[in-house]
Amino acid sequence: MAIRKNQATLTAAEKRAFVNAVLELKRRGDYDAYVTTHNSFIMSDTDRGERTGHRAPSFLPWHRRFLLQFEQALQGIDATVTLPYWDWTADRTPQAGLWGPDLMGGSGSGDDSRVTTGPFAHDGGNWPLTVAPDSRDFLTRDLGGAVGDLPTRADVDSVLALATYDAAPFNSSSTGFRNNLEGWVGVNLHNRVHVWVGGHMSTGMSPDDPVFWLHHCFIDRLWAGWQKRHPDQGYLPVKATRNVVALHGTMKPWNDVTPADLLDHTKFYTYDTDY
Repeated sequence: MAIRKNQATLTAAEKRAFVNAVLELKRRGDYDAYVTTHNSFIMSDTDRGERTGHRAPSFLPWHRRFLLQFEQALQGIDATVTLPYWDWTADRTPQAGLWGPDLMGGSGSGDDSRVTTGPFAHDGGNWPLTVAPDSRDFLTRDLGGAVGDLPTRADVDSVLALATYDAAPFNSSSTGFRNNLEGWVGVNLHNRVHVWVGGHMSTGMSPDDPVFWLHHCFIDRLWAGWQKRHPDQGYLPVKATRNVVALHGTMKPWNDVTPADLLDHTKFYTYDTDY
């Protein structure tokens, strides 16, 4: 059983293995498909129309499947690799170890916010952007530039305390756990972190920045934590509902995956600790 670990506890060898697998997936030309897929759903998911990956109850199972697919691709390169998570309630500054040269590299510099350190710096020659929102072919970040503070443990606990998974109209105006976690209402968790990182993480092409996977791995861990706290609650809606994916509805772009298939993450992996 794969065990996903906090990036702060990874050994030097584990960091190298993860980074090397990501770079190899990029070298093979397979990485950019994840960027394209994510961006296509960002663009097509709307409050009043069909919505699957974002602004909808299926935000969490959709990304759980997305992460699983990516993790399995990495394991096809190195079977020892699992996705690490970034606990941004603890590692909260641009000086945190996450942003060191052995893992994600640091913030961008200059007027163009170009990342110049770490394995994903353009000048290293290993991370050219071929799917990007503009003509720049290098990774950008502006850590903390647009949003001063990352969410706190108290912010997270307040969201985990919400007992209802989701509620009509099942979009970005909904009450409930999912939308507070996604960040369209309330203290804003998931969305705020994307904006805090800035650069490509603030766009629909956010997987251009490999920290996307560590961020969403932590979001997935928070969903697992909510499920443990509220065992008598579950995914909503259960019955077919216009424009959103119900419990047993199929999630695009896959033709054989439903939210119900993904409720139990322990079928696929566990986390080093519960949240």
